Amino acid sequence: MMRLGRAGRELLRWGRGGPPTAAPRRGAEVLVGAAGGESSGIAEILMNRPHARNSLGKVFVNEMFSALEQLRSDEKVRVVVFKSEVKGVFCAGADLKERAKMDDAEVGHFVKRLRNLMDEIAALPVPTIAAIDGYALGGGLELALACDLRVAASSAKMGLIETTRGLLPGAGGTQRLPRCVGIGLAKELIFTGRQIDGQQAFSMGLVNHTVPQNNEGDAAYQRALTLAKEILPQAPFAVKMGKLAINRGMEVDIASGMAIEGMCYAQNIPTRDRQEGMAAFREKRPPQFIGK
Repeated sequence: MMRLGRAGRELLRWGRGGPPTAAPRRGAEVLVGAAGGESSGIAEILMNRPHARNSLGKVFVNEMFSALEQLRSDEKVRVVVFKSEVKGVFCAGADLKERAKMDDAEVGHFVKRLRNLMDEIAALPVPTIAAIDGYALGGGLELALACDLRVAASSAKMGLIETTRGLLPGAGGTQRLPRCVGIGLAKELIFTGRQIDGQQAFSMGLVNHTVPQNNEGDAAYQRALTLAKEILPQAPFAVKMGKLAINRGMEVDIASGMAIEGMCYAQNIPTRDRQEGMAAFREKRPPQFIGK
């Protein structure tokens, strides 16, 4: 996969059913990037609102919805990596300057829209990875929690800090954090508004991997790419069904979860990829999965 640095990153927009096309308009706050070559199939959602530390403003949120819609139905996409183009920041959370101009009804409506955005991220059919190379606070951490996997630089700072601003997490944090780290730790982190670093986040299971930050400031992103490349050669439909079975199964009792697993497994049985996997095993060769 080409290394896409902040200066000179080749920004590509995935077209429906076609190859990546021209770069998006200048000034976009959320961009869609695509890798080529052997890493074809890894898409990136790039957050690029430097003047506001990638805070969740109206334009940012609208563009994030558009990016998700663009990727959701693209069968070429097998993994999505969320990263920041702003050094030292993943996402700083709510745009409080913008929020201060809203009345109570507007605040309620916008927070509901944020909650819907996080649900849309969680509902992407392919695996998602948050590459946390800097601050992920409030809604920024809620965005990362909506992803399937999280990788953080050891120096990154994370926290649901809403109680320090007279608020509480409103975009899924009260639900996804306890499912990730357990009820007791989640309550402690939310009640105190505490910020933790990448190593602490790893020790409590908030992130899957932590890495020392590098000179370029993108160590978590590079580790996320390595993780994405591990997923890339696996059978795409089986991976999607595995994600669906886990996500739906965690919402119900284990007997119902087993039934959900059975339904997902049944959908995978007639696929060409399952047949290819069996044939490759018999013939002692690597499988060539096509996602069908």
